[in-house]
Amino acid sequence: MKVTDAEIIISAVSEKQYPNDRLPEIALAGRSNVGKSSFINKLINRKNLARTSSKPGKTQTLNFYKINQQFYFVDVPGYGYAKVSKKEREKWGQMMEEYFSLRDTLRATVLVVDLRHKPTEDDVMMYDFLKYYELPVIVIATKLDKIPKNKKGTYIKRVVDTLELEPEDTVIPFSAETGVGKEDAWHHIRSKIS
Repeated sequence: MKVTDAEIIISAVSEKQYPNDRLPEIALAGRSNVGKSSFINKLINRKNLARTSSKPGKTQTLNFYKINQQFYFVDVPGYGYAKVSKKEREKWGQMMEEYFSLRDTLRATVLVVDLRHKPTEDDVMMYDFLKYYELPVIVIATKLDKIPKNKKGTYIKRVVDTLELEPEDTVIPFSAETGVGKEDAWHHIRSKIS
């Protein structure tokens, strides 16, 4: 997909702030610092529409990015980061639960994991949470450029097995450095929003 127009519309903390133009939405979830922002920026060919940060836990709101006036990427707060107070984490949890359980324009969730490591308990919990709400999941396994080429299959199998991926969901090996997986990611996203 050629992206000619991408802008952040709102950073929302509750349902009353969500855009109400009824465009389809693709949520982006993942651990803090797993590379969600780099994934968005690579997909839309922008250096820093989504702010990348060396400080994990930076996204504390639901960030709605409107793409080509056709759909939204919704970046949700990263999980699994310890330096956030318990109270703050509970607030995020409620905000995310409200979004995932009530949003009828949500078409799928991109779950970003780091291919170099076995998915964490938090990743598994997030996947199970999304499946509880019967949402399609596209798993983007980032940092493909950082693993040995001959081990790719082994690493992907580990992601599938650890998450206990359902047959209708997919894993896409991806590199924000080289762009490998970008076309595949767009193909799956397009199929969910058309």
